[in-house]
Amino acid sequence: MEIRQLQSLLKLIDNNYSVSKAADDMFLVQSAVSQHLKKLEEELGSDLFIRKGKRLIGLTAIGGQVAQHARTTLASVNSIYAIGQDHVNQNAGILRIGSTHTQARYVLPPVIKAFNRAYPLVELQIHQGTPKQLVQWAENDEIDFSICTEALAESNQLTNTPCYKWNRSLITLAGHPLMDVPELTLQHLCEHPLITYVYGFTGRKTFSDTFKKANLEPHVVLSAADTDIIKTYVQEEMGIGIIASMALDDIQYENLVSRDVSHLFPWEVTRIAYLNDKFLRQYEQKFIDLVLDYIRKSDTNKVQRLD
Repeated sequence: MEIRQLQSLLKLIDNNYSVSKAADDMFLVQSAVSQHLKKLEEELGSDLFIRKGKRLIGLTAIGGQVAQHARTTLASVNSIYAIGQDHVNQNAGILRIGSTHTQARYVLPPVIKAFNRAYPLVELQIHQGTPKQLVQWAENDEIDFSICTEALAESNQLTNTPCYKWNRSLITLAGHPLMDVPELTLQHLCEHPLITYVYGFTGRKTFSDTFKKANLEPHVVLSAADTDIIKTYVQEEMGIGIIASMALDDIQYENLVSRDVSHLFPWEVTRIAYLNDKFLRQYEQKFIDLVLDYIRKSDTNKVQRLD
């Protein structure tokens, strides 16, 4: 059995069983991938794929088991390569970071700037995705780290480090009556059209659950994954916005004002996660240290260190 056979198997799965797309991803001709898969089945003496005519459309039960072990095996192979690379040159390589828009736009820039100064020969790649995608990419070792609030702690295949906690702020156009309410409540928020994050992003489940527990139903007129989109439609007077406080940067230049609402909602925890037993190169561990150091030294209330 050869590593490239396992690589072809997983590329095929990741490309919805398209041999041609798997071949493109591996920079091989289609016949080479087909041969890898054929030899793998012959060596195992079992059919790994469900077939419809000549097309592959899924995995057999045995194929599913083989794929699971193939991912574990290739992750170990990647760690072996990383050990060798770290010994030869500790200061060069590629660091693949998976992140939601909010983390990439509002939290990571100073961390990445400091990392680049320390490791100018390391190419940083930022892969934006949904929390669900970030978990899958990390579990498949397609990225080195995933950074987000949702989902990471739920995976038993990932080692995760809690990084910081954050809460929410209200944003409106200047002069909005909610800015003058002495003690803002959830009921006050329910009296106005709301714009906030879509389900699966930036604490939306906690946001909705908070109203539900209070027997209140907010009037959400628009939801989005991108904070900048929320700001845009608040400017268009579609409603008031509830956003992560870490995303308040430059609202004064967008003719918006803000008000802290952390007393109304539970605090959220953002984590950084990577595949269990993954060998961390020196610069990968340094990146985690920089994230934690940034939070410790931060003098802003937008994000806070964990007690």
